[in-house]
Amino acid sequence: FSDVVASDLSSGINAEYGGRDSKTELESARKLLIRIGHYFQVQDDYLDCYGDPEVIGKVGTDIQEKKCSWLFLTALESVSEEDNRILIQNYGKDDAKCVDIVKAIYLKYELRQKYLDFSAKTYASICLDIENDKSGLPSQIFQDFLDKIHKRSK
Repeated sequence: FSDVVASDLSSGINAEYGGRDSKTELESARKLLIRIGHYFQVQDDYLDCYGDPEVIGKVGTDIQEKKCSWLFLTALESVSEEDNRILIQNYGKDDAKCVDIVKAIYLKYELRQKYLDFSAKTYASICLDIENDKSGLPSQIFQDFLDKIHKRSK
């Protein structure tokens, strides 16, 4: 994700700034884009589990496919030993009952709220990093990109 965006961003910067291509600017762009890319991936994990298939264009299957998702990892940090055993036992099974059990554990440990808290905190933190960036890159490019993905539903 961030490699594609970095390439597009680099092209845009080169066009706007006459081919200027300093290592400082590219490193600054890379750091910001990695943070934005991580934020995007966490959103994707959340939407896979809780997004409306009519809106996101697919039925989420991260639980069935045993993906190493943000929700799963966050659950592992929070659950009791018993719920950990249940989660591990049911995660990665292509069975609706197992998926429901995993989602019930997510509900029990308030993963939706944890995601909303993470999203708000991460967005604010990235905005601050963009605002404080001293590399000379046009900060509006990063802010516009971040705003496009913030609170997305697909």
